[in-house]
Amino acid sequence: MDRNKVISVKNLSKKFGEFLAVDRISFEVERGEIFGFLGANGAGKTTAMRMLCGLSYPTSGSGTVAGYDIMTQGEEIKRHIGYMSQRFSLYEDLTVWENIRLYAGIYGLTRRQTLRRTVELLDRLQFRSEIHTLVGLLPLGWKQKLAFSVATLHHPEVIFLDEPTGGVDPITRRQFWELIYEASAAGTTIFVTTHYMDEAEYCSRVSIMVDGQIRALAAPAELKRQFAAQTMDEVFRILARDAKRGE
Repeated sequence: MDRNKVISVKNLSKKFGEFLAVDRISFEVERGEIFGFLGANGAGKTTAMRMLCGLSYPTSGSGTVAGYDIMTQGEEIKRHIGYMSQRFSLYEDLTVWENIRLYAGIYGLTRRQTLRRTVELLDRLQFRSEIHTLVGLLPLGWKQKLAFSVATLHHPEVIFLDEPTGGVDPITRRQFWELIYEASAAGTTIFVTTHYMDEAEYCSRVSIMVDGQIRALAAPAELKRQFAAQTMDEVFRILARDAKRGE
């Protein structure tokens, strides 16, 4: 197995009854890469991500995430990845410290590891004064940065980000992407879905799903060249026009 291929899937499919949600997709993601996974509502990207995260088993095909088989080792995958979404991240009725301690326990960190990494996290975010603040009282941008940092607490090989910056102002989104760049530079692989096409420009490579299939996969500059487009938004619109199914 090539250790530089943190994610590798071949002919991955998922059916719900007669409906083929994901149709024989194949791709690889390298260590430290920021991989954008795009698609309109109903394209199949959420279903595909759930399979990669060990939350749903494929109907057919094969693949590995962080060296673990998505067909047979879903529980191992969950322990070796980080995950964050716009809809679920932290518990708002717990304090910053209580959230960190909770997730550290879920990730299996020792007490010593938890204390050391908590200090590192709080210092990096300049959050020491907020350690006993309820997460629900934090500004949205602070919550998102904290959620990302908590998702990396156990030093996972890959972090899955499902529309993590939805509803966040542009300045905070840019700050959030600085955290992503830092993690990538340190060797962590980032797998991100987003509806913001300007964020697609920040990715090392981008795949675009249409009707359950990957219709384009390349670096943003290459995709714009292929489709004679000025922006990734134009590329996305060109491909989305061919979609047969919606939300």
